[in-house]
Amino acid sequence: MSCLLSCCTSLTCGLCTSVASGISKKSARLAYCGIFGLSLIVSWVLREVAAPLLKKLPWISSSDTHSKEWYQIQAVLRVSLGNFLFFAIFALIMIGVKDQNDKRDSWHHGGWIAKMVIWLVLVVLMFFVPNVVISIYGTLSKFGAGLFLLVQVVILLDFTHSWNDAWVEKDEQKWYVALLAISVVCYLAAFTFLGILFIWFNPSGHDCGLNIFFIVMTMILAFAFAVVALHPAVNGSLLPASVISVYCAYVCYTALSSEPRDYVCNGLHNKSKAVSTSTLVLGMLTTVLSVLYSAVRAGSSKTFLSPPSSPRSSAGKKPLLEAEELEEGKEKKKEAEARPVNYSYSFFHAIFALASMYSAMLLSGWTSSSENSELIDVGWTSVWVRICTEWVTAALYVWTLVAPLLFPDREFF
Repeated sequence: MSCLLSCCTSLTCGLCTSVASGISKKSARLAYCGIFGLSLIVSWVLREVAAPLLKKLPWISSSDTHSKEWYQIQAVLRVSLGNFLFFAIFALIMIGVKDQNDKRDSWHHGGWIAKMVIWLVLVVLMFFVPNVVISIYGTLSKFGAGLFLLVQVVILLDFTHSWNDAWVEKDEQKWYVALLAISVVCYLAAFTFLGILFIWFNPSGHDCGLNIFFIVMTMILAFAFAVVALHPAVNGSLLPASVISVYCAYVCYTALSSEPRDYVCNGLHNKSKAVSTSTLVLGMLTTVLSVLYSAVRAGSSKTFLSPPSSPRSSAGKKPLLEAEELEEGKEKKKEAEARPVNYSYSFFHAIFALASMYSAMLLSGWTSSSENSELIDVGWTSVWVRICTEWVTAALYVWTLVAPLLFPDREFF
């Protein structure tokens, strides 16, 4: 039996080692995203099952008056804090890394078994810290989550403009037709969806002025996007306006679906658990994808703080290859020179740290324990956070259109 256990242990270690060694520099970002996704799964599971266990820990269960919801929030915040510290520590360590000769470059891309152990240790240790530390982290997470939502908006704006510019640069009629077709479809989808929201969140016989205000305001913003983008002085495009309109309609829906289930204007109260779970899953997928995309964009755009020495930031300032460098002596010299990193490692980890805060708020209902424990991300705090996110998105998009007119002497990326 002992021999069998020894063989199983050896095989397990060998498997982990092979998986970790198989993570190349190109897949390192995916590996970090995997760690982040694992933290979401652990938070979600512990939220459902850890309450009875936390009640038995005297340094956590200091009072018999705590509700089940309070313990669920504690479990989520403690896992989130461990995950936040993991990425925050790496963000601080990676400050100033500019080339691949820096030994910290190998820390970023390698040592995956050690990283997994460090992550696990940090998460476990968070269940031994005092409640006051978790309370402070819960408060700070609200601001960190708001900052992450702002980053998401910037990412979305950068994506829509990059998509539009890529197709316009092709300068072919079929691509212009495709731009127009997608724009029309997006606008039809946005207004159709907003019309459905009128039915769901404005039941007859009730005064639902607030919900009507949210929906009508979203419609006005979507129409305003098109008007501003198509104005001759702006030189905008309909595609970014249509995509932002769809996003605002979705954010409006998530805000309305987060209203308390006893609110008479919430037409989804009869399907509360199903809606909450589907909204959570979609929110988690959006979070993971946006974090991964932000990491990719960090290495290809000045907007996301690429190092000054990165290839993209220096493109156009000097030739990529000189003919003389093909000589043997110059070739050796070139190999000895430091190769710049492709993206900011520090910013990369900072995005994950902020995402850890956002995911904690998503799972804990913004640390509000007033709602049913079976519901996720429900309450007036969630409603207003999302509505404000929609309005900030609209303001930033309009700003990207009018800023070149207001400041013609400045260059905008």
